[in-house]
Amino acid sequence: MPLKLYFHPLASFCHKVLIALYENDTAFEPHIVDLGDASQAAAFKTIWPIGKFPVLHDEDNDRVIPESSIIIDYLDQHRPGRTRFVPAEPERARETRLRDRFFDLYVHEPMQKIVTDKLRPAGQNDGFGVQQAKAQLQTAYAMVEKDMAGRTWAIGDAFTMADCAAAPALFYADKVMPFTPTYKNIAAYFNRLHERPSYARVLKEAQPYFAMFPV
Repeated sequence: MPLKLYFHPLASFCHKVLIALYENDTAFEPHIVDLGDASQAAAFKTIWPIGKFPVLHDEDNDRVIPESSIIIDYLDQHRPGRTRFVPAEPERARETRLRDRFFDLYVHEPMQKIVTDKLRPAGQNDGFGVQQAKAQLQTAYAMVEKDMAGRTWAIGDAFTMADCAAAPALFYADKVMPFTPTYKNIAAYFNRLHERPSYARVLKEAQPYFAMFPV
């Protein structure tokens, strides 16, 4: 049986996993979940009670795998393909996981803080928290700009899980706090990510939903 992926085409962490699936042409059965629909949300929570996606269900191994980084690690182990997302060499693997966490925690999460603040009811916004998120993004941008000097991908010449994390994080972060033209290395890196066939496909499939993005 194919893998089942529970996701939404607009969700940034879902983009991360879709990139990995498309990189290796991994067969999977897509299940789009509208969390705004009570019945769909309830059905999804029978699979993963936390109620956040993406979630991968491997029926052959009777396993439910949540969290984008863990899903990609699982794919590397159980559905390997031409792209190896976590290098075999321990130090390179550690660097890959560090960069993956960096993009998730210091680019992706502050971006989401800024976006979700716009969805709060009037009078309940967190202006201080948004300013903290913007400051963290500025720090992260400066670090990525330095790191990407002379590099093609996040850890060097090989496309890895870190790049799967970077693509959606930078795509949406640029919407809330643009990194061009100040950060030229980031801009060049993002152009390469954008042109990667796996991510170009993800963005094309998300296009009908972009009007829902509040920024």
